[in-house]
Amino acid sequence: MSTSPPPRSDPPPAAQPLADPAEVSLLAADLAAAGYDAEHVPALLGPGAHHALGRGHRWPALHATAGITGRYAPLATLTRLFLLGTGEETAAVAAALPGLTIDGAVRAGVIEADPTVSGRWRAALDIRPHADERRSYLVVSDLDSDTRPGPVRADHVLGIGAASVQLARAVVREPVGRVLDLGTGCGIQALHCDGHAGHVTVTDTNPRALALAAATAGLNGMTWDVRAGSLFEPVAGERFDLIVSNPPFVISPGAQRFEYRDSGLAGDELCRRLVTGLPDHLAPGGTAQLLANWLIIGDGDWRMRVGEWVAETGLDGWVVQREVADPAEYVSLWLADTGEDADPHADTAAVAAEWLDYFAAENVTGIGMGTITLRRPAEPRSGVPDVVFDELTGPDDVLTGPEVAAFLARRAFLATRTDDDLLETRLALAAEDLLDVRRIPTPDGWATVLRMVRRPGGPGATVQLDEWGESLLAGCTGTLSLGTLVGLLATAHGLDPTALAAAVLPTVRTAITRGILHPVAADGGPDR
Repeated sequence: MSTSPPPRSDPPPAAQPLADPAEVSLLAADLAAAGYDAEHVPALLGPGAHHALGRGHRWPALHATAGITGRYAPLATLTRLFLLGTGEETAAVAAALPGLTIDGAVRAGVIEADPTVSGRWRAALDIRPHADERRSYLVVSDLDSDTRPGPVRADHVLGIGAASVQLARAVVREPVGRVLDLGTGCGIQALHCDGHAGHVTVTDTNPRALALAAATAGLNGMTWDVRAGSLFEPVAGERFDLIVSNPPFVISPGAQRFEYRDSGLAGDELCRRLVTGLPDHLAPGGTAQLLANWLIIGDGDWRMRVGEWVAETGLDGWVVQREVADPAEYVSLWLADTGEDADPHADTAAVAAEWLDYFAAENVTGIGMGTITLRRPAEPRSGVPDVVFDELTGPDDVLTGPEVAAFLARRAFLATRTDDDLLETRLALAAEDLLDVRRIPTPDGWATVLRMVRRPGGPGATVQLDEWGESLLAGCTGTLSLGTLVGLLATAHGLDPTALAAAVLPTVRTAITRGILHPVAADGGPDR
C-alpha cells in the first residue's frame, strides 16, 4: 500500500447546494431522526410499492405514503419529497426538517417553493437511501428528467443509475491505502470505497458535482479529499492502490452539452486518454476499474481498438464488452436520458442528425460498452502483459468484486506457471461445476455434438471439451497431479503422453482462468 499524503480539499463555491458543512450536519440529523434510510423507507412502503418504485412506477408508493400521521409522518413526508417528487405542505415539511428548518433547507438548495401549488414545497435535490452488504447510505444528486420533466441542467449531477451500480458491484473490495474516484459525480463509487480504503480522493470538472459529492460524504459521516480538474491533472505525480471511474464516456462529435455525459472530446478519445494515463498513477499491485464506451469502425474487431489502448499501458487486465449499440439507438438513448427528446423547445432532430452524420463520416457501425480492469503487478515482470478480452452479454455474466479478484488471481497464477509446472500441479473441479452434453439422433444412434463444462454464476465460466478433455477433467479431484492423470489416460487409450499433454493443456489453462478448475495445495485446500 502507498503512503497517504496530507489531506487536501478544494471547497466548492458558496453558491453550490449544501456547501456549508453545518447545514449538511443538520440535514443528516433530521434524516436520521425520521428514519430516512434503506431499511425504514422500504418498510414504510411495503414490498409491493417498494418493488414497483424500483421499476419506475410511483403510484403505489404515493398511495402507501398518503395521509400518514404520528411518528411516521416525517418519514412519509421525506419519502414523498425526495423519492416521489411531490409538493408537500409547509407544516409537514417543517416537522420533517426541524433542525435544518424550511428557511435553512431553501438556503442550502435542498427544497424550493412548488410553483404549481401555493404553500407547498418540493425537493430541489435527489436525496436517496442506498445500501450495500455493509450499511445504509444517503446519496445526493440532481433530480432526473423522470422526476422533473424536461431537459436536465448543463451541470446536472447524475444519481444512482444502472451504470454506476454495475461498476460498484464489479469493484474489488479488498483493503487498500489510497483510492482515486476519477469523475466522481455524486460520489457513489467513493461511498462504496470508503469502507475499505485508508484515504479517498475524488475529482471532477463540474463544481456542482464536487459540492454534491462532498454533501454525500458529509451525510454519511465520511471525509474525502475533494479536488477539481480533468483526468489526472488534480493528482499529478501521485499513485493509488485503487482507481475507479465512471467517466463522461458518451461518444459524440465533441460538443459538451451536458457535463455528466459529454467530455468535450470527440469519439472515444476520453476513454483512450483515461486508460493510457493509468500507468503513471497506479501503485505496484494497484488496480484500476472503469466503465468505457468505444467505437466499432466498419467491420473491425473492437478488441483491436481497445487493445491498442491497453497495450500502451503495459499492464495486465481484463476487458469485457457487455453490449453493442446501433448508432441510431445510441443517440436515442442519450437524448432520452437528458430529457431533450421531451422538450418542445429543443431542436432534437437537428442534434440527432449532427450526431448521426458524425458516426456516418467516421464509418461507425456500432458502439461497444463495457468495463476495463487493469492491474500493475506487485513485482516487475518480464514478458508480454497478460490481457484477456471477453464479450460477455448473457444475463448471468455479471461482474462482481469477488469474481474480478478471483479472475485476476487465476491469471497471475497461470502467468508464473510453465506447462511443466502445471503437469506437476494437482487440480480439482469447482464444486458447482456442471457438465452439459448434447447429442443428436443419427442412423447409428445418438451422436455427441457438444461437451461443455460450466460454472453457474461465473461470468464467461464455460469451457468446451473433446472426449479426452472430458475424461481428463473427470479425474481432477485434487488427488493426483495433472501429469499423472495425462499419463494414465494416454496408457488406457494407447496414446503418446507428450502429444496428449500438448493437446489438453490449452483447455486446462482456460478451465483454470474461468474458475472451473483450481489448483490444490499440499494440505488439500485451494492453492492461493
